Amino acid sequence: MRGEILTIRVLDLCCCSGAVSKGFMDAGADYVEGWDIVDRPRYPYTFHQGDALEVLRDVAYLRTFDFIHASPPCQAKCTLTLGSNARFGKTYVDIYPEVRALMYASGVPGSIENPSSRPDMVLCGEMFGLGVIRHRKFELVNWSASKPVHVKHRGRVRGWRHGVYYDGPYVQAYGNGGGKADVPELQEAMGIHWTDVREELTEAIPPAYGEYVLRRFLAA
Repeated sequence: MRGEILTIRVLDLCCCSGAVSKGFMDAGADYVEGWDIVDRPRYPYTFHQGDALEVLRDVAYLRTFDFIHASPPCQAKCTLTLGSNARFGKTYVDIYPEVRALMYASGVPGSIENPSSRPDMVLCGEMFGLGVIRHRKFELVNWSASKPVHVKHRGRVRGWRHGVYYDGPYVQAYGNGGGKADVPELQEAMGIHWTDVREELTEAIPPAYGEYVLRRFLAA
């Protein structure tokens, strides 16, 4: 109806400190609600501590939202676990398959960010002028959009590789040592300034990614 004011409500599951939630707000969401199994006192919007799978089983609750995002823990399938930390891989539980099934069954549009996600959108920091590469795959649930064009990187990621130090326009936003970024560098590189907890920063999806995804959804 002409003149109707729409309210965009977004649910962010496995939200950590709320970096992708910030992106949803930047894209025009009116309300973002985060859930995480761990208490996240720095989360900047409405927060609940709880199990994402239990939330996803409440279909009536899910349907009070216009868009649902989930970032299931990635340790079971991420590059570091499969490579240098492979001995730890079996200690992590992969909830992506169940998250995926429940999200599709809800009928609510959304996105899933996970190493196992179907690569409907592959985003990287260079696409948004950030100081990290941080490739992330987003699976679009119950909607579709064209794939974005990947932008050529300007150089290397700064840090040590096999005993050789390389300089470059991007910082290493994970782990410690080896020339990896300190907390202020991580904050600046990703545009995240409301948390100074290293673990939250190294796990964060840059807000620009969430903004891009939701803007594409709203346009669609």
